[in-house]
Amino acid sequence: MRYFTCLLVAFCISASILYAANPKAQQLSTSEKLQVSKQGTQNPEAYALYLKGRSYWAKRTRADLETAVSYFNQAITKDPGYGMAYAGLADCYAMLPDYGASVEDIPKAKAAALKAIELDPTLSRPHVNLGGMKMAHEWDFAGGEAEFKKALELDSNDSHAHQRYADNLGVLGGREQEALAEINRAHQLDPLSLAISVDVGNVYTYARRFDEAIVVCKKVANENPTFADAHSCLANAYWGKKMYPQVIEEWKAYGKLTGERSDSDYAEALEQGFRSGGWQGALSKSIETMKAQRKTGYSSAYNIADAYADLGDKEQAFQWLNTAFQEHDEGLMGLKTDFTLDPIRSDPRFAELVRKVGLPQ
Repeated sequence: MRYFTCLLVAFCISASILYAANPKAQQLSTSEKLQVSKQGTQNPEAYALYLKGRSYWAKRTRADLETAVSYFNQAITKDPGYGMAYAGLADCYAMLPDYGASVEDIPKAKAAALKAIELDPTLSRPHVNLGGMKMAHEWDFAGGEAEFKKALELDSNDSHAHQRYADNLGVLGGREQEALAEINRAHQLDPLSLAISVDVGNVYTYARRFDEAIVVCKKVANENPTFADAHSCLANAYWGKKMYPQVIEEWKAYGKLTGERSDSDYAEALEQGFRSGGWQGALSKSIETMKAQRKTGYSSAYNIADAYADLGDKEQAFQWLNTAFQEHDEGLMGLKTDFTLDPIRSDPRFAELVRKVGLPQ
């Protein structure tokens, strides 16, 4: 038994050294390191697989998240009682729909989070995922906030919990200062996390502080040229400032880095439309592309509504918002903060949709 313990310690030290040797690898947050040491596994192979899963999870593309799922599943095969591996699995499944995967991954995320809690009720991370799912997919905003608070009660130093709580508060609107305080706390806890750094910019964008968002995300993009999410952050902030050529360039960079055909096709549609008809042409062409994508895979009805609203077509915007409501599109969480919806915000149908979604008043 002593030999096995020594082997585990040696293995973990080696893994940490290898991890640190690669400056492009995403490091575990302080909270995650503490959780691994306290509630980890006695199987060094499972731990190594968990570390690999976390490094791919941190890169934030669909392909990398799917790779992370594979590593977390392998860790679970090595140690079926490894709660943190189930928590990692929940993290991936909960995020995959945001990167073009099917919303059918959400039940998998919920199952993995509940299994993690069953194995170890002291883990904070599964509650983070339950909070996000309750808000985005069940529109249970009070229940979701309770889960976030439970996560932070279990581990006040969980940077990811602060990050996700901030993102949800920010997109819902009305509590901008709280959202900024939460994301700044996350960044303070884990300053090396690229995802958290970009979310600082996203929270600024929700609050319509576009210039500050651009400064933050441009720094991340310049220092980490392969990190795709920095470019989606910049695209949205430039969109808020109506700097349309920059919007298109950032979506092109994003599509190139994610490697997803749907992303590159969307960026190409914007560029082609802009050349022939300015921003109105870009929006029209992007709508055609997104509608075509819905015939062969998933494309958000909410994003189509966004484009119609920015185009000034109220009837089509509300038609697609109603489709988004029927499909329980998580984009509807942002009804109050989404600047592209400003042209239709005064319509009585908009207030009725806000009421039906149940957004906090």
